[in-house]
Amino acid sequence: MSTSVITEEYDVVVVGAGHAGCEAALAAARLGMNTILFTISMDSVALMPCNPNIGGSSKGHLVREIDALGGEMGKNIDKTYIQSKMLNVSKGPAVHSLRAQADKGEYTKHMRMTLQNTDNLTLRQAEVSELIYEVVSVDEAGNAKRVIKGVKTFSGATYYAKAVVLCTGTYLKARCIYGDVVNHTGPNGLSAANGLSDSMSDAGIFIRRFKTGTPARLDKKTIDFSKMEEQLGDEHIVPFSFTNTEEDIKREQISCWLTYTNEETHQIIKDNIDRSPLYSGFIEGTGPRYCPSIEDKVMKFPDKNRHQLFIEPEGEFTNEMYMGGMSSSLPEDVQYAMIRTVPGLENVKIIRNAYAIEYDCIDATNLNANLEFKDFEGLFAAGQLNGSSGYEEAAAQGLMAGINASRKISGKEPVILDRSEGYIGVLIDDLVTKETQEPYRMMTSRAEYRLLLRQDNADLRLTDIGYDIGLIDEERYKAFCLKRKQINNEIERVSEVMVGANKKVQEFLEAHGSTPLKTAASLAELIRRPELDYIMLEELDPDREQIGTLSSEVIEQINIAIKYDGYITRQKQQVEQFKKMEKKRIPEDINYDDVSNLRREARQKLEQIRPASIGQASRISGVSPADVSVLLVYITALNEAKKNNSDKE
Repeated sequence: MSTSVITEEYDVVVVGAGHAGCEAALAAARLGMNTILFTISMDSVALMPCNPNIGGSSKGHLVREIDALGGEMGKNIDKTYIQSKMLNVSKGPAVHSLRAQADKGEYTKHMRMTLQNTDNLTLRQAEVSELIYEVVSVDEAGNAKRVIKGVKTFSGATYYAKAVVLCTGTYLKARCIYGDVVNHTGPNGLSAANGLSDSMSDAGIFIRRFKTGTPARLDKKTIDFSKMEEQLGDEHIVPFSFTNTEEDIKREQISCWLTYTNEETHQIIKDNIDRSPLYSGFIEGTGPRYCPSIEDKVMKFPDKNRHQLFIEPEGEFTNEMYMGGMSSSLPEDVQYAMIRTVPGLENVKIIRNAYAIEYDCIDATNLNANLEFKDFEGLFAAGQLNGSSGYEEAAAQGLMAGINASRKISGKEPVILDRSEGYIGVLIDDLVTKETQEPYRMMTSRAEYRLLLRQDNADLRLTDIGYDIGLIDEERYKAFCLKRKQINNEIERVSEVMVGANKKVQEFLEAHGSTPLKTAASLAELIRRPELDYIMLEELDPDREQIGTLSSEVIEQINIAIKYDGYITRQKQQVEQFKKMEKKRIPEDINYDDVSNLRREARQKLEQIRPASIGQASRISGVSPADVSVLLVYITALNEAKKNNSDKE
């Protein structure tokens, strides 16, 4: 008796409905692609298995860029936040970063409803276990070129597609570990995906093992908050989405709490370090350097007598509290012992144990900058599968992979943001160019041009691109163009309005602790003074009433553009030099063995990563400035020879 299986056809298949998969599927569907999104469980859609927040230092930049391009994460957290804060406000605007505590349940619910109500998008619970592809060529070295044709699920159903985006998160052959307890599951006890890794490996994709972890969840009823420091949200809320105002999303906020470990906590950890799978060698995967476990903190920083712990609500309708700063894989009894030494947690009860999670991922240097595999046409990858960590990094990659999968099907050029255009550009360039040996985390220090790539101007940088792609609608684009016009017009106007050194002006300056004028000055010159700003100068501005009311976002841009004008101009000049190197393209068919005087390591690295430009080549670890110079001379000579041959013909 023959067995029938389901067979369906789509333009785009997205595997995994975490933060990367949601953005990838929404982007593809909104660009007119018939899209199907697979998830192991409907309960894992936009799941937040670790920290209950969106944004944070540099990550807030990513979320605002996602929104400026037409993604969903910013809108979803604006709907479901329970506390909001702008971080680093005591520093310059380049490092201001928005962070919001999320109601985890509400975040998942609202994202799932958005997916289910999106045209061209099917949401399907099933485990994808196999890639369907065709080998189209094999080179002399035995390297095969493949073309994706679709996927198969564990049930045997076949889904043919023109492009497939893999967003598998931490589910591939996942196992959760604390002490000597091993659960072969994905995060939060959800099923692992055990078949797809083997299919990927059989298709020639290099698989490696990474590790991350999560702290215990505590019962709110058993916490003594009187021994902790209350952490309130901001009085004035800055939305993540540029489509929202403070009035649109303002709500009563829920407090977080700050406490600390102590020497007793640390001694318990030291006494039991041999029982940690991180230190016994039982855990194979490489963990994140910038989000270490409490065991790592205590053992690697012995001079620290305490570490911060943030006790954060997981939602409005649950008593589960997240213990930020105490990620661990220690045994259950040790977790109880060490946690109960913390002020306020002496009688606490654990709802969920802390655990480490190991999972399969890929080396992202095997991807092009459009997040498509170099030797696997139509197959894209995004998120933690690419060796990154964090919801925001995943969502940013998912958005770009979904866009580029759609554009490939439509015969359009890929959208590739460079390092001068956005944190998204920095993130993807780092992943595909630099050999990441541990889960990659975005940081403001990774961005060379961070004064230009601020979170407050993400719309000014990227909304034009989002509109050209087709993810920003006409109404939103018109509102954006008006905002940009207001900013530019007002900067120009205040640069031309002069105020004299008269009594009124001098008294105003003295009252605000500012140096008196010796000659007339423009309003812009006064705004540049640290103690003054655009709002304060209203009484000296003869035309301010005629301008009308400007939004706080417009005023913010006016102040920043004027106050940091010299620095911004200098950074724009640096970007021009960067762009020149990015424009020097390297031929796709270049044979690095033909480039004499290249060091062996440089030749190997260039052959492995095959950079698209001289600029990208210069960022590869193991390629020296001297190697770049040799390569530049070779390519210049090659281009001259091609030009001469063309002229002769």
